[in-house]
Amino acid sequence: MNRSYVLISPCRNEADFMRKTLDTVIAQSIRPAKWVIVDDGSTDETPKILAEYAKQYDWIEIVTRADRGRRAVGPGVIEAFYAGYETITPSDYNYLCKLDLDLCLPQRYFEILIQRMEENSRIATCSGKAYIKENGHLVNERHGDETSLGMTKFYRISCFQEIGGFVREVMWDGIDCHCCRMKGWIACSWDDVDLRFVHLRPMGSSQQSIFSGRMRHGYGQYFMGTGLLFILASAIFRINEKPYVVGSIAILWGWIISAIQRKPRYDNQEFRRFIRAYQMRALLIGKKRAIESLYRQNKRAS
Repeated sequence: MNRSYVLISPCRNEADFMRKTLDTVIAQSIRPAKWVIVDDGSTDETPKILAEYAKQYDWIEIVTRADRGRRAVGPGVIEAFYAGYETITPSDYNYLCKLDLDLCLPQRYFEILIQRMEENSRIATCSGKAYIKENGHLVNERHGDETSLGMTKFYRISCFQEIGGFVREVMWDGIDCHCCRMKGWIACSWDDVDLRFVHLRPMGSSQQSIFSGRMRHGYGQYFMGTGLLFILASAIFRINEKPYVVGSIAILWGWIISAIQRKPRYDNQEFRRFIRAYQMRALLIGKKRAIESLYRQNKRAS
């Protein structure tokens, strides 16, 4: 059975975190066949650290891009990802993972993901759950079970190609999971102890601040096609997350200001109709039941 997988890691100025990620990948029970790390114009010690590891491990390959002068989230990250993707032959591998360099992974992380996908051929993409350290304790970042997390998206190569890969737009890590469901595939994540990983940099804080990150999330939801009722419900659900209340207001305001300014939305009407229908059903019967109902429909149709 082919268990080969390739990692592609876009990075920029990750010197403070990357050694922990590098070391936890090297220690995996099933190592990647290849790891392409794309240095997206780093100005710190990142290139030096990457050269050090690439010299020791011949399955680590470094791709260097010019410095754009700033950290780019969303579309910029995916541009860097594809700079790495273009260097591989996808058919050489059974699985692909877009992996950030600010994570600490458990030792059997990829082995368990592969096992889950072998047990269920309908799973297109999956991940574990992200935790952050606060006052010596691990705190769940609270991602939904119906999505694979953007910092460690593990894909069946065939499914990744079938959905057309990642869109080079904001909210790419939500759009891909909905595309999987549209095509009858499953996107998911699990909160098992052996799949919990530590996110060394809190979600949404990598560019300016957590507040601006929450506003960016609100805009991303608007771009993807999320309706007002659903984003309101989502903001209320996150009201007890740091920064308390303010973070939820920022998410909602990011959506509202985008609507007021009539910013462009994802140019795929079939996709936007699909997620609006799913979101409305989730509001009526709950997200978990809405997802289960959708998967049952897809199973009967297949």
